[in-house]
Amino acid sequence: MKLKTKVLLLAIAIHAIFIYILSQLYTVNRNAFLIAEASVFISLILTYLLYRAVSRPFDTISSGIASLKDKDFSAKLNKTGHREMDELIYVYNLMIEQLRQERLLQVEKSSFLEKLIEASPSGIIIFGFDGSIASINPAAEEIVGLQRSAILGKPINQVSGRLPELLSQLETNAPKVVNLNGIKSYKCHKATFTDQGYTRTFITIEELTAEIYTKEKNAYEKVIKMMSHEVNNSIGAINSLLNSCLNYKHQLNDEDQEDYMTALAISINRNNGLSDLMSNFARVIRIPEPVRHQIELISVLRSVALLMEPEARKKEVNWQWETDAASFETFADAQQLEQVFINILKNAIEAVNPSGTIRIQTCSSTKSISIANTGSPITNEVSQQLFSPFFSTKKNGQGIGLMLTREILYNHNFKFSLENTEEWTEFKIHVH
Repeated sequence: MKLKTKVLLLAIAIHAIFIYILSQLYTVNRNAFLIAEASVFISLILTYLLYRAVSRPFDTISSGIASLKDKDFSAKLNKTGHREMDELIYVYNLMIEQLRQERLLQVEKSSFLEKLIEASPSGIIIFGFDGSIASINPAAEEIVGLQRSAILGKPINQVSGRLPELLSQLETNAPKVVNLNGIKSYKCHKATFTDQGYTRTFITIEELTAEIYTKEKNAYEKVIKMMSHEVNNSIGAINSLLNSCLNYKHQLNDEDQEDYMTALAISINRNNGLSDLMSNFARVIRIPEPVRHQIELISVLRSVALLMEPEARKKEVNWQWETDAASFETFADAQQLEQVFINILKNAIEAVNPSGTIRIQTCSSTKSISIANTGSPITNEVSQQLFSPFFSTKKNGQGIGLMLTREILYNHNFKFSLENTEEWTEFKIHVH
């Protein structure tokens, strides 16, 4: 029961007793009755006025309490005319104003932070109190390669993909650079923040691919230029001397001339091979900017496959073509893309098992080309180094093919990937 209701009931009870006593006084002393009746009437008026004066602050306080319950910090209380109550109302209004300002500031900060996270080029994943993914920005969504609806509400270790697997192994406040399939490099950092008194976790993902690629390219360009200069200068002088030595074969005994010529020929051929090797390395740093034209990719793919047919026939390779359109056009350098397809198909033929399958797919809706083979899958250790300079899994490999492929595709701004699927090792290129 409210306090003002209790006051009202008490006033009614007291005046009811007075009225009963007056009814007994009427027969005894009529003059005293009239005086007492007037006093009770005046008392009723004063009590009513007092009740109004008391109930108004109570109503004011009740409305203030209701505003606080509804979290409405915009409503302020009006003064009642009572000094004590007005002081209380002043403090209440001051508190409400501070709460309103803090709430407004908090909303503005929260809105700014949300927009900053959404617009950030770095991927940001925020986890809830239970460790599941509570929020993910568009950059992280693109990096992970999954739709937001498929990620939210799940722990990171239950999200499919190589990157989520690596993210689940991160330690707090221990930044780590991870490499995916030798193509993409990311700096990942796991940290914590306090929300409502509890600790929550977030992960930032910053792509370093372009930065690492630029530094890596500058480094091997300097090495190749230096090696090429020194080797070619030496080879030219040595071959000149060796060819001059061939003129002296007649000064030898007849039985020694053949061995002499064979030794010199082997040395010259070896020097020429070394020169060719350096030329292959130099090709990587001398790739010209692409001269773009409108080209039809399916016909380019078929001509490259025809070129590689003799090698494929030795392994009895089965060709599987899956094209969703009669033509597939893009704006690119035809000769450079042809070299890319030659490198990819050559690697696919070498990797596929005898009587295996090479599948060539085109998808015009996603503007993608896929070249896959049924050879042995690429291990995680190898996949992280595939596009590294001069790395090769072949016994006599130079690591030039994939370097050249990466350089050409980067110059075209084409996205690409090399990874294992269920039964295929797939090289996929997304063109414009």
